[in-house]
Amino acid sequence: MMEETNDSSAGGRASLEQQHAQIKRVIQYWLDKSTIHVVPRWVTFVVLLALFFLRVYLVQGYFIVAYGLGIFLLNNFIAFLSPLEDPKDSGPGLPTTSNEGKEFRPFSRRLPEFKFWLACSKGVCTCIVMTFFSVFDVPVFWPILLMYFFVLFFMTMKRQIMHMYKHKYVPISFGKSKYKDAGVEKGKYGGGMSKGK
Repeated sequence: MMEETNDSSAGGRASLEQQHAQIKRVIQYWLDKSTIHVVPRWVTFVVLLALFFLRVYLVQGYFIVAYGLGIFLLNNFIAFLSPLEDPKDSGPGLPTTSNEGKEFRPFSRRLPEFKFWLACSKGVCTCIVMTFFSVFDVPVFWPILLMYFFVLFFMTMKRQIMHMYKHKYVPISFGKSKYKDAGVEKGKYGGGMSKGK
């Protein structure tokens, strides 16, 4: 009799683990399919963020949760803007002369765009869930938190921009550069793509 209950509980546990693994596979499948859809992902994030702030506004509470979310998003944004290898720690990685600067080196982020979006979306969803539990509604004077967040934001961004200026990198690119006469040879022999005269 005891063996039957142990077998059934072990079988139930294995079934639960299989269901959990199947749910994780389904979620990962849809996340993988969404990687190429950048704009819809960020629109979804903005809608989630708007729902969170609407909830905070209507309830007139959970300001400490909103402050925590702001700090979390700021931290992720700084990681998104930062290079994978910090130039001051990794030695002479960035070009120091014009000849070294001619070599193309793509900017590698510490936090890639997809992981940035995923972390921010998970954070907003977690905060939305937290607004349904009164234990997280700590009474605070929200204008002080807002002012402190803006001071922290501007000081952090100033430091990040100074770091970008000092090490001469730009974390935002809009694709590969396109030149007007790319591939067209303007010489005596012209090549295969020469313009007709």
